[in-house]
Amino acid sequence: MSKFEVGVELPPLEIHVTRAQLVRYAGASLDFNPIHWNERFAKEVGLPDVIGHGMLTMALGGRVVTDWLDDPGQLIDYSVRFTRPVVVPDDDKGALVEFTAKVAQVREDGTARIDIVAKFDGKSVLGKAQSVVRVS
Repeated sequence: MSKFEVGVELPPLEIHVTRAQLVRYAGASLDFNPIHWNERFAKEVGLPDVIGHGMLTMALGGRVVTDWLDDPGQLIDYSVRFTRPVVVPDDDKGALVEFTAKVAQVREDGTARIDIVAKFDGKSVLGKAQSVVRVS
């Protein structure tokens, strides 16, 4: 069976997102919104607690594809919709986000679409997460 056949499942990826990672991501992205580090502020604006950056969750989801590819440069497009936040507790364990993916379509133009599922607490956190990769 070829790597690029409809229905092929990519190896799953589990990542614990911690508050320390949020601080590092904030510094790298310059996104210092207090909902990502200040519990009091997050709760004042109606969130259950500090939440992870959506773009961090998206980037982690992309890893399930790039880790699987022979060359991460084969990834030519990636898009998601943010559907639910990842609530990150103030502990050493963090929030477990589980990523799965599978080949959904192989196209005649030498590309394939990979559909990605990202779940936190049993619920989807990214909607319509799809990547397009170069097959050869």
